[in-house]
Amino acid sequence: MRLLKHLFDSNLAWAEQIKQRDPNFFSKLSRQQRPEYLWIGCSDSRVPANEIVNLMPGEIFVHRNIANVVVHTDLNCLSVIQYAVDVLKVKHIIVCGHYGCGGIRAALEGEAHGLIDNWLGHIKDVYRYHQTMIDAIADEQERLNLLCELNVIEQVVNVAQTTVAQNAWRNGQELSVHGWIYSIDDGILKDLDICIAGLDQIPPSCVIKARSYRQEKE
Repeated sequence: MRLLKHLFDSNLAWAEQIKQRDPNFFSKLSRQQRPEYLWIGCSDSRVPANEIVNLMPGEIFVHRNIANVVVHTDLNCLSVIQYAVDVLKVKHIIVCGHYGCGGIRAALEGEAHGLIDNWLGHIKDVYRYHQTMIDAIADEQERLNLLCELNVIEQVVNVAQTTVAQNAWRNGQELSVHGWIYSIDDGILKDLDICIAGLDQIPPSCVIKARSYRQEKE
């Protein structure tokens, strides 16, 4: 089938539900976009940003990629961050990972997966930074969970180290970068207790933060 009619039918039903609640919703939405949040998340189809925080279209600006990675050579991600910060004036950037992430598992397995291995190399770097801590855990699922958490923490620091975020802080702009993780098993978000809201809060190394975070859990 070329048209995927059932998806168009679902779209019509969804739009009708929205208009029943607020007849002017789409006309208002088309005139402005003023979200307070930029969400940097995983491309996993089970982690839809708007739905898990119960926000409507227009309330959250979204960038997603495999394993919610922020790379300083990724012009796609950097452009999204710049537009969100400089044009939309978002106040919060949320890096959200999730437990059970296939990208994290693939990186930890160390097997060949083709082209994606070039991308997974960034996650393998995170593992290498914290290898002693991760390898000390006997349970495989716990190791995966910890790497999911550490990856989020690393990416928060990567966001804070971008020229976009740092210029915003130098100019006195209100901006906070948060690290969260989502559980697919129960639909609950967890704050990983990392939030950077200024130049003076950028840690020289995320390793320090990650170690203290692990000790607190234990």
